[in-house]
Amino acid sequence: MIRRAARGDPEAVKVLYDRYSPRVYAVVRRIVGDDNSAEDCTQEVWMRVFGALDRFRGEARFSTWVHRIAVNAALQEVRSADARRKREEFVALDRRIEARTGDPLLRHRLERALDRLPLGMRRVIILHDVEGFTHEEIGRKLGVTSGTSKSQLFKARAKMRNMLTRTVSEPEYGVGAWGT
Repeated sequence: MIRRAARGDPEAVKVLYDRYSPRVYAVVRRIVGDDNSAEDCTQEVWMRVFGALDRFRGEARFSTWVHRIAVNAALQEVRSADARRKREEFVALDRRIEARTGDPLLRHRLERALDRLPLGMRRVIILHDVEGFTHEEIGRKLGVTSGTSKSQLFKARAKMRNMLTRTVSEPEYGVGAWGT
C-alpha cells in the first residue's frame, strides 16, 4: 500500500489516510491544545507524509514514522504560535505606551530611545516600568530568569538615560546644523 501511495495511486493514498488520520489528529490535538490549530497542523502533517513517502525506508513501522512526523509538526506549530503570541503581546504593549504619554515631543523622544534598545532590554523595561510586572512575572513571560530580567532592566535604564540625556543636550539635527 505504501509503495502504491508513493507512486501516486489515489486509492492507496486514501487507504493510508483513512487508517492513520485519527491517530495523527489525536497526537497533534494533544500537543497543540485546540481544534483549529490541530486541524491546520494535521493537514500539514499529511502534506509532509505524502511528500516524503518515497523516502520512507521501512526501517521503522509506518505508524511510527507518521507519528514522528506528526509530533515534529505539532511541536513546530507550538513554537510558531508562541512566537506569534509574544510578538502580538509586545505590539499591544507599544500601543498602550503611546496612549499613556500625553506630550507628543516626549512621546517621540521616548519612542526613538526605546526603538534603539535591543529587543530583550526593550521588553523588560516596558513590562517592568510601564506595565508594572515583577521580575518573576517577566521571567515567566519571556522565558528568562528573574536575575536576567533585573540585569536587562538595569542596562535598559542606563541606555535610556544616556540616550535621553544626549537628546536633550544636542539639537535635533546635530551640532552646527544651522550654521552656528
